[in-house]
Amino acid sequence: SNTSPRLTSDLAGNPSSDHHEGYYRTADNDLYQARTMAQFLREEKGVDAVAAIHNGDAYTQSLAEAFAASFEEFGGSVTGVGVVARDETDLVPTLTDLVAGSPEALFLPVSRTVGAAIVQQLPDVPGLDGVLRLSGDGLLSDAFLGLQESEGMFLSGPNLSFGMNANESTGRHGADLLAEYEDAYGTAPEAAFWAHAYDATTLLLEAIEAASRPEGESLVIDLAGVREYLDGVSGYGGIIGSISCDDFGDCGVRRMAIVEHLDSDDPAATRSNTVYEYVP
Repeated sequence: SNTSPRLTSDLAGNPSSDHHEGYYRTADNDLYQARTMAQFLREEKGVDAVAAIHNGDAYTQSLAEAFAASFEEFGGSVTGVGVVARDETDLVPTLTDLVAGSPEALFLPVSRTVGAAIVQQLPDVPGLDGVLRLSGDGLLSDAFLGLQESEGMFLSGPNLSFGMNANESTGRHGADLLAEYEDAYGTAPEAAFWAHAYDATTLLLEAIEAASRPEGESLVIDLAGVREYLDGVSGYGGIIGSISCDDFGDCGVRRMAIVEHLDSDDPAATRSNTVYEYVP
């Protein structure tokens, strides 16, 4: 996933295992999302013990590990971690293995297939009835939120309250883009990162323009110049907020939110039902 900490850094000045020069993102490092969820559970919900399930890939494992570290940093206990394939549909054995630790909450950064199986099979597992269920932005999709069994979950992701922020390259506001998108496609964007994608695109186009030159009938784009331009981005006005890129390509604004999912008949309402906000 484009939010995995493995792609940039540990936010303490150390490059991660899969970091490569020339990689940039406006989506926030998942270390912020993990801390948001851990802080929410400890300080707002008073949860002392949690378990987690992930799919063993770069996105879900990194997020689960970062969450576990943050939760323990806040004084909580991680009682167990389950790992299942992305296409697994029988989650009862994995859920049963987690019962012994008596978790009060389950953190579930998993695929939609696994997420659906968990919420549908959880009532069949004695000892886990009534646990809080939480996930990351990977389950913020209409397909998952449309499941009746998903109601009551808390999901973390980017804070989508952009106010009157405008992209400085185009002057466009988020509300304008959403209105045009809905006019064109008849629905709001399903993915949470539509504004991040817009800001990233305009930044890349600005960088290409700054690093290109005509040469005969050709256009030469200096890739080193593109990287140099993006390395120097500081205080760029985006729809998502003020964008600055660090030494490892993290250009996010570090604004996270948690929403509570109450109505499977209205997934769009969930995305604006913010119950917790995080700004470091």
